[in-house]
Amino acid sequence: MRAVFALVLLVGMALAGMAVYMIQDYMADLEGALQQEKAFNAKAGKLVEVYVFAKPKKYGDALAEGDVQLIYWPEKALPKTVFTDKATLFPENADGPRYIMRSTEAFEPVLASRVTEPGKLASLTSKLEKGKRAFAIKIGMDSGVSNFVKPDDYIDILWTGSVAGIEGGITRQIESAVLVIAVDNAINEGQVASDKVAKTVTVAATPEQVARLAQAQSTGRLTLSLARDSSETIEGTVETDTKAMLGIVEEVVAPEVVVPEVKKCYAKQRSGGVLVDTGVEIPCKN
Repeated sequence: MRAVFALVLLVGMALAGMAVYMIQDYMADLEGALQQEKAFNAKAGKLVEVYVFAKPKKYGDALAEGDVQLIYWPEKALPKTVFTDKATLFPENADGPRYIMRSTEAFEPVLASRVTEPGKLASLTSKLEKGKRAFAIKIGMDSGVSNFVKPDDYIDILWTGSVAGIEGGITRQIESAVLVIAVDNAINEGQVASDKVAKTVTVAATPEQVARLAQAQSTGRLTLSLARDSSETIEGTVETDTKAMLGIVEEVVAPEVVVPEVKKCYAKQRSGGVLVDTGVEIPCKN
């Protein structure tokens, strides 16, 4: 009986020792995880709740409470105009909802620059960045993409016209990856009818670009082509004329080389009252 008791005691002590070892190992892992979390929190800083868009929104859409959600954001990386208070974003007794001033994607922070004041509609000027102007370009069926271009697309603009000394005129790209802010009277994609040919395209341009476009529109024909995004800007000059388009290379005729005649003078002598050449070359007198 004593032997059985001793055996049970030994097994119990072994199990207890194993349990203590496992607990110590678990506590060490837990302590390591806590230290990692502390290091991460120290690096990230304090986190605060901010409102972000819960789904993509288009320009001109009304903003509802179901369109946003709260997520944690590092306080030290917080945008200045972000919304953190629901009462500020959706004030009570407002004249109406806020409207989206620029197309957004899901989980973008809701900034004051992205939405209007409550009850205020989004306007065309709200799509203009500082320093930009709105310029309308007249287009038609022959403009290239008149029934495909939509607001918030980017386009290249080409000019075709006559130039002195160039037969058939030239086509040159005068602007690259310009933002379209309106098509006819539509300021967002949802307002554009797919079966309607646009008559005007309004772009956001600098004053210098506006001057070039106005001159180009009054002196030739403008053609548009769609670009993928604003990064598709093309540097340098892109142009062609009729001969370059057809691969016609003018034959270069080498100018005829005229060898000047060298004048030679010879000494003369009188023989029998007549001057005759002696065959002796002498310098010519001018």
